Amino acid sequence: MSDKYESFSELADSEHRGVDYSLELADRGTDVMIMAPHGGGIEQGTSEIARAVAGEELSLYCFNGLKRRGNQALHITSTGFDEPAGLTLAQRSQTVVAIHGLQEDKNAIYVGGLDETLRMALRDSLKRAEFHTVEGKGAHAGVSPLNPCNRGRAGKGVQLEITRGLRRTMFEGLDRRGRRIRKPPFYDLVGAVRSVLLHPVHKSGGP
Repeated sequence: MSDKYESFSELADSEHRGVDYSLELADRGTDVMIMAPHGGGIEQGTSEIARAVAGEELSLYCFNGLKRRGNQALHITSTGFDEPAGLTLAQRSQTVVAIHGLQEDKNAIYVGGLDETLRMALRDSLKRAEFHTVEGKGAHAGVSPLNPCNRGRAGKGVQLEITRGLRRTMFEGLDRRGRRIRKPPFYDLVGAVRSVLLHPVHKSGGP
């Protein structure tokens, strides 16, 4: 299904901030920024995962769909995502890790992005936590320089595409109420990602 809006400015002309969507930012001045550009009700569970991965240590940005229904209309494809506050925070950060939700029922995480070192470190950590990881290819490769995960100062980052099937195991449900109750796979995934991002050996270098 094609996106209703091709850019944030187009979306903002028709949708209302605080009613249809919200912007969530925490600039902690860190090298790593965690981003959920399709959060809230758009790709359910991605904001919750992003917040937990960021914790109190890493910068955070979420674009959250707030509609009671029809949040998919707020989806802007990654290479067209140009919300100014999110891009500004990305450009102030060395590395961006973007959390996405893939609409597949199998349990898997597609790992993409231009930062090969960080990408492989995250895949290894997720495998040790017994998650099935897949190399992101095609639409899930995250290799465009316009992709938000590659808009940090290093010019390369990582995106994690978490399937709907896996996200269902992480929460009581994917509706707003169900996402308040987290299950063990949620904490396993968050722990696996944080163990890499908070370890200085795996911090991304320059372009």
